[in-house]
Amino acid sequence: MIEEKIKSQKSKVKFKDKKVLVVGLARSGVGAANLLALLGARVCITDAKSRDVLSDHIKRLSSSVKVVVGEHPEEIFSSADLIVISPGVPLNIPPLVYASIKGVPVIGELELAYQVIKEMGQGSRVKGQGSNSGNDRPSPAPCSFIGITGTNGKSTTTTLVDIMLKEAGFKTMLGGNIGNALTEEILKTVNSEQYLVNSKEKDSSLVTCHPLPDFIVAEVSSFQLESIRDFKPSVSVILNITPDHLNRYDGMEGYIEAKARIFENQDAGDYLILNADDPEVMALYGSKIKNQSAKQMKTLFFSRIKEVDGIYYKDGSIFFKPSSTPETAPFRDLYGKGAVSPPQLLTGSDTIKIKGVHNLENAMAAALTALVCGCPVDAVKAVLADFPGLEHRLEFVSEIGGVRFINDSKGTNVGAVIKSLESLDDIVLIMGGRDKDGDFTVLRDLIQKKVKALVLIGEAAEKIAKAAGSEDTVFARDMREAVKISAAKASAGDVVLLSPGCASFDMFLDFEDRGRKFKEAVYMLKKTRVKG
Repeated sequence: MIEEKIKSQKSKVKFKDKKVLVVGLARSGVGAANLLALLGARVCITDAKSRDVLSDHIKRLSSSVKVVVGEHPEEIFSSADLIVISPGVPLNIPPLVYASIKGVPVIGELELAYQVIKEMGQGSRVKGQGSNSGNDRPSPAPCSFIGITGTNGKSTTTTLVDIMLKEAGFKTMLGGNIGNALTEEILKTVNSEQYLVNSKEKDSSLVTCHPLPDFIVAEVSSFQLESIRDFKPSVSVILNITPDHLNRYDGMEGYIEAKARIFENQDAGDYLILNADDPEVMALYGSKIKNQSAKQMKTLFFSRIKEVDGIYYKDGSIFFKPSSTPETAPFRDLYGKGAVSPPQLLTGSDTIKIKGVHNLENAMAAALTALVCGCPVDAVKAVLADFPGLEHRLEFVSEIGGVRFINDSKGTNVGAVIKSLESLDDIVLIMGGRDKDGDFTVLRDLIQKKVKALVLIGEAAEKIAKAAGSEDTVFARDMREAVKISAAKASAGDVVLLSPGCASFDMFLDFEDRGRKFKEAVYMLKKTRVKG
């Protein structure tokens, strides 16, 4: 398998004068190509889409990057010294498989970012010399990576961690699947700080004695993890694992294996944070982590329903406690060296601004991650009290006639819909889009309990209708009609919730476009009602 070949390839950090092929001309592909060009590589980028479709991305490329679009010529794959793939590119496309068989190294954009940061960090500073503005808790290692994955909640948790660390005075870089390609963020840093040296220098195209962020906070998808090789976060987080992207994987096993790669290179001194309430996550813990070598990373947990070593919810409050083994406790600086102290109150759950059961989990995961990294408790509490949440994630849009309209366009899988339904009552639910082989039957009981009416759009509408079994199901042609129908079905005190459970590409550019169209329809409806 090509995944096994990637794992077995030896690291090749230097890129100067290498022939590098970047596959995929979206944001991460552009970031990778431009960064590689800056590092002195001879870069070609390819995409099967047409030049007209890709014109906006092509305009952002460095003039030295060669562009091949409309096809994937096999010869440019097999003649490359290195191939870098974008997350959306499957590893099993024929030219990639052929090049890999011929021995061409294949890595993803995440791995490229990791390798470049490693090169930039060699000799940059020693542990404890971070730029955290007087904070006396140094990061675990120079420029530590924090990798956050899971089916749902990644963007919210990643953003929270980044803000908490910044609140504590740490210097951070935010990127990955959250929308900012890490290579693009590195490129901005390199350009802004003028890290380049004279191109005639023999051994390197990067200055190795410059300040780096204390932490790189990365949202990491299963697609990105498929093509890692040496990627090794100091702290990795698995929020949850529920069915998603099954149109790309051969069942749940392949999807879980991809997620599990986030910790495969971690060792002693690193941390793995897991959701103790998630069955798939805990099954993974039992099969791949528990009772393994003592040299492995330290594992901590977060939970809404039980006391754990890490952080947990109980009786309306959030508590944190160290590991039962003092020498592995990440909170020793909060307690003093020596014996383990009892659980400590972090904050009341009513002080957390973002609402919903899923956001309680996200808040705990973020808080635990920040504490592990040396973030003071006061900084964690301040961010939890102020953070309003992200756009398109259970975002309050407006209230019309006592009916609240909630935009959860980021809910692109069944698991996300479940979390949203658990957080609300008296719902008129808008669902539908492009199916990712989701099992909508698992929603039946929740829909019958929580949903007054189901309004369906997009390609998966018929499949959802059959699976959900709602007595009041209506089909809409577009988002505007869906909002009008939903408003007519709702009464004062109800919620109209957009939580599609599907991809957006049948009707919209992406989930952000879908969310914006929902909000536009709500605002138009409100304007019409006011005029009336």
